[in-house]
Formats: sequence, C-alpha cells, structure tokens
Amino acid sequence: MTILYGIPNCDTVKKARVWLDTQAHAYTFHDFKKAGVPDAEVDKWIAALGWEKLVNRKGTTWRKLDPATQAAVVDAASAKALMLAQPSVIKRPVVDWGQKFTVGFTPEDWSSLA
Repeated sequence: MTILYGIPNCDTVKKARVWLDTQAHAYTFHDFKKAGVPDAEVDKWIAALGWEKLVNRKGTTWRKLDPATQAAVVDAASAKALMLAQPSVIKRPVVDWGQKFTVGFTPEDWSSLA
C-alpha cells in the first residue's frame, strides 16, 4: 500500500492526492499535523533520499527559523531532529511506494510508480 506523508493544507500535497485519486491508485494519507512524523520512517527516508532533499529550505517554516537553528542543520542527525520538531520543514509529499520513496510531486515521475 502506498503511503503519502504530508499536511492536508499543502498545495503540493493536494495536487498529489488529486492525481492519485484520478489514477485510481489506492493510498493511505499520513497527516504530519495529526499523527506526527514517524521517527523510524524518517531514518528510511534519509537513507533512500538523503537529508538534503528532505529539508525544504525554500519554505516558510525554514525562513522563519532563526539563523542559528538553520546553521545547525549540517548532517542527517541534525536534519532528523529538526524534521521531528518542525514537521512543516519537510519537503512534501514524501511517498512510500512500497519499494521506493519519493519526495515532491512530479506527475511524469509518478506515472511509472503508480
């Protein structure tokens, strides 16, 4: 079963969910705001995608962080700590396709996975 991780009011997550629904692809939605960020899954995401790809340095949450907090994100451990403390800093959506993880929404890339 595909699991889509994100927050429901994120525009990219909304587009991704509509796309999955249109493709009639079954998935479970994991809401970071209600269910939190699953600690063990973050380790898998980092291993598969790299922490740099998961931390959204262009988003509002990142920009609102103080410079010292931003500067402290230098490796997988510090990135994970930030993602667990500030789920909105995670680039969205993160998708567990069963055998592969992706981050962000690109219909062209998803077509081969769904």
